[in-house]
Amino acid sequence: MTGPMPAPTRGYTASKDQLLARLRRVEGQVRGIEKMVDEDRYCIDVLTQISAIQAALDKVALGLLDGHARHCLHEGAVEGRADEMATEMMAAVGRLMKRG
Repeated sequence: MTGPMPAPTRGYTASKDQLLARLRRVEGQVRGIEKMVDEDRYCIDVLTQISAIQAALDKVALGLLDGHARHCLHEGAVEGRADEMATEMMAAVGRLMKRG
């Protein structure tokens, strides 16, 4: 009988704790916006907070892309899948850049 499979190493594994902490802060910011709306706060103040959350999520995304480029693409190249993985990453970048 074999033991449980180890978790795969991802590009963000080394910074996972920081990533989770940042995401928890974003979650708190979203709850803050919910409270602002519930309290009928000024529209521009709510929009300012939304902008701050978008910036925080962009920073998370850039960190994930950096880890992917440094780790996952390297592994993909070793496996002979460099073009496939580069195409996949560029599609993800394209989705991140599309807004509104």
